[in-house]
Amino acid sequence: METENIRRLMVRYFDEVWNRGEVDALDQLLAPDYRNHSSSIPNPRPGPEDLKPIVRAMRSGIPDLHYEILDLVASPRKAAIYTRMTGTHAGELFGMTPSGKRIDVRQMQIEWVRDGRIWQHWRVTDELGMLRQIGVVP
Repeated sequence: METENIRRLMVRYFDEVWNRGEVDALDQLLAPDYRNHSSSIPNPRPGPEDLKPIVRAMRSGIPDLHYEILDLVASPRKAAIYTRMTGTHAGELFGMTPSGKRIDVRQMQIEWVRDGRIWQHWRVTDELGMLRQIGVVP
């Protein structure tokens, strides 16, 4: 796949799925055997179905969730994306009661692509920074 198509796929993924909450787009964007190696839930099944509740939970806990792509490096089979995740912790988020506080968190993601779809996913998030921002840890 050409690198420009990989770039468009990543922009579409973050915009449609994470920024707008269009979870059904995952059926088109992810491979049927998609693997989430950095899941927020234990032992996710292959495919898009187990990512949908994660997106819903994130958007429920942070209704104004927004991902900004700060840097994107693409090759014919994968992309490295550096993102800024912002929003307000206004709802329950993975068992954490709403704090009403703003978050501003950085992430690094590696997405492998096969046949025009995201096939494998790895993510590193500044989770400690996020927990400090919402007041869960000092």
